[in-house]
Amino acid sequence: MNKVAQKRGAMILKKLTLGIFFLTLLNGCVQSSAFLGPVYTLSSTGNVFQTGLSYGSGKAVTSLTGRTTEENIKNLLQPKGEDSDFERLIKQRIKKTRKIMNLVK
Repeated sequence: MNKVAQKRGAMILKKLTLGIFFLTLLNGCVQSSAFLGPVYTLSSTGNVFQTGLSYGSGKAVTSLTGRTTEENIKNLLQPKGEDSDFERLIKQRIKKTRKIMNLVK
C-alpha cells in the first residue's frame, strides 16, 4: 500500500475509535434523539469541532428558550396578526416548499 492509503486508513481508524469511545462514554448521559443531529454532522463532515458546536448550540437554545430548535422554527413560521404582507408571503412559500419536498405531513 502507498503512504496515502495508509494515512487514509489510519484516519478512518482514528475517527471510528473516537466515535465508539464517545458513544460509549455518553451513552447514558443524553437522550438518543438529542444526539442524532450531531452524529449526522460528524458522519457527514468528519469534523468533531463542528459536531460539538452543533450539539452545544442546540442545548443552548433549548436551555434559553425552554423549547427545542424545531419548536422555535415552527413558532416563527406561524402567521401572526402583526406580520407584513411580505412576511406572510415568505411563510406561505416556505410551507408550500416543505409540502412539495415532503418535509411536512
